[in-house]
Amino acid sequence: MNHILIVDDEAEIRESLESILREEEYLVTTAATATEALELLHDAIYDVVLLDIWLPDRDGLDTLAEIRQMESANVPEVVIISGHGTIEAAVRATKLGAYDFLEKPLSLERTLIVLKNAMKARQLREDNQEFSRQLTRGTVTGNSIPMKALRQQIKLMAPTNGRVLIYGESGAGKELVGRTMHAESLRKDRPFVELNCAAIPEDYIESELFGYRHGAIPGGPQEKRGTFERADGGTLFLDEVGDMSLKTQAKVLRALDEQRFLPVGASQPVHVDVRVIAATNKDLEEEIARGNFREDLFYRLNVIPFFVPPLRERKEDIPLLVKEFLQQFGAEYGRPHVEMTEDALATLKQYHWPGNVRELRNLVERVLILNPKIQRIERKHLPMLVYRGAGKPGESVRNAGRGEEFSSLVEAREAYERDYILKKLDEFHGNVSRAAEGLGLERSHLYRKMKALGVSIKE
Repeated sequence: MNHILIVDDEAEIRESLESILREEEYLVTTAATATEALELLHDAIYDVVLLDIWLPDRDGLDTLAEIRQMESANVPEVVIISGHGTIEAAVRATKLGAYDFLEKPLSLERTLIVLKNAMKARQLREDNQEFSRQLTRGTVTGNSIPMKALRQQIKLMAPTNGRVLIYGESGAGKELVGRTMHAESLRKDRPFVELNCAAIPEDYIESELFGYRHGAIPGGPQEKRGTFERADGGTLFLDEVGDMSLKTQAKVLRALDEQRFLPVGASQPVHVDVRVIAATNKDLEEEIARGNFREDLFYRLNVIPFFVPPLRERKEDIPLLVKEFLQQFGAEYGRPHVEMTEDALATLKQYHWPGNVRELRNLVERVLILNPKIQRIERKHLPMLVYRGAGKPGESVRNAGRGEEFSSLVEAREAYERDYILKKLDEFHGNVSRAAEGLGLERSHLYRKMKALGVSIKE
């Protein structure tokens, strides 16, 4: 339901507009002053503000300028209304970002048309912002057999409206597959909205999914649109869906079946047209057997199952992924021509990659940051974790190749310092003086640090 804020110091105008707009099934809030209006705008999301140019506490155009400075995701369209309209005022309002200018006495027909067009403009702006964010994301990269098969499956299933359930380990690229499916679907011109079910506390996930009205969440904004409502006409990506509680699963099941839901605190249901793509790193059939996941919801989601292979099963894709990440971070850090040697790539292929593509991406960024002057990433520039060929199935990212588990920040820092000193020593072929210079330390200081960390020249 679209939300309109009426700001006018004349009570009769506020009451008249509110009555008319409610009959048109708009959600309406009113304010008599600029101060009250700005407070309301910080507490809830509005689609359009009808703003009087003459207010008792502040000029309406100054208020308009402050509204346009709000966080972009929450900026409403503003329609200026005035009983003393002038060409100069209309021009200034337009320059400040007003959508339109209406003169009093208001024409009901024109007011409704302007409001309808303003809402379409806001929706278009939101969609463009979402599309711009999506363009910054990567693509499904790889020439390995599993990735070729995955891309073929995406091409075949994306144009349908069938629900999709994507299986894969954390960091394997499940969200990227979901985004690619949306980009190749019939809904590509509508929003792609994501929600990580594992990252939202149980007490808040229902409001994140379905939103709330009229201050239903104590201490929160007066109104919030949930992910289902924001994805209307487009795609909703539910990441780690296996972490939902049974209570939330029941409500999601009903929303999928009926394509409608009741926001928290609302009296009227919201109807939507949403394609749901879900993802999980769990075996949902095992979760069903344990009583942790609803079988009926599983069959609603598992219409088209996808499986994203872990990086260790497609290591031939590592060179392509590294090239992609180097281009991405090279552009971001102003170093567009950095490349990686074959020796370094061969070393990366020996590693097990428990963190999958996400871990590789983070590694490439880390190497670029720690080596700001190089144009060719060699084997010696890689972190010791990978450089020493460590990593076995089942080991976590932080434990792979070490065998110990950090119990404190001090231990983690010391482990990082030890790896970095070893890398510098290797870079300068064991020459402590040159390694100290490269580290920005006095030679004696480096010796003390090596002794404290148990680093030897032979190592």
